[in-house]
Amino acid sequence: MIASIAVPTVTKSGIAELTRTWAPAETARAEVVIVHGIAEHSGRYERTGSLLAELGYSVTAFDLIGHGAAGGTRTDVEDWAEFLDQLETHMVAVRATGLPVVLIGHSMGGTIALDYSLSSRPAPDLLVLSAPGIAGGKAWQRLLAPVLAKLAPRLAIPTAIKGDQLSSDPAVGEAYFADPLVSTKATARMGAELFAAMDRVSANLASLAIPTLVLTGGSDTVVPPESSLPLAAVAERVLYPKLRHELFNEPEGPTVIAEVGKWLDSALTVAD
Repeated sequence: MIASIAVPTVTKSGIAELTRTWAPAETARAEVVIVHGIAEHSGRYERTGSLLAELGYSVTAFDLIGHGAAGGTRTDVEDWAEFLDQLETHMVAVRATGLPVVLIGHSMGGTIALDYSLSSRPAPDLLVLSAPGIAGGKAWQRLLAPVLAKLAPRLAIPTAIKGDQLSSDPAVGEAYFADPLVSTKATARMGAELFAAMDRVSANLASLAIPTLVLTGGSDTVVPPESSLPLAAVAERVLYPKLRHELFNEPEGPTVIAEVGKWLDSALTVAD
């Protein structure tokens, strides 16, 4: 297993963050940047980063502002653009290597990755979205979130995530709740910013021009599989009927990552 190297870094706005990298044994095929989901952190992608490195990819993952070892109020962001700025810094850094750049986003990280890719910022060559959050939330949550964001922006609200929603492997849920860098709450402002980002990317999907692979778990109750159906019109969408929310952390995770690697290799070959 290829272990990560964790290095304290600083965002463009001066907020502390933590960046992890995995280096392949030989010359890298491409650079991969991973964006994690809400309330978690880059350290939960140790197996994912290692497996991708074993496939010949140079991998970078970082803790989003307000998450993991990064600075900021826990699971909060004053402005969604801060996440995009943070991602842009890493994208520019890996682009400087001269290699193709792949952007992978999971759950809320998928929303961030998609929002970023639909913007005018330096784009990736390929995009992979795992259980992307482009729709969701009950009607009352969507109505209440912007109100609470104005009245009590830092009000911490339970995420209501349960361990068995993440993976069929009980150890994944146990590790999640035992992890001091994982949060079980998110602020009202974070919720409002996330819902707004979902609406924005949903409205602009037709303009997505980057080759994109979408991975969806048929047994995902956090981001139900039907929520990613609109992406099927602009991307290759793969449904894994029995898998739950964290496809990479399922027992079948290595197989899923191997299939991602085959898709990347094929797409990069076409690009060459």
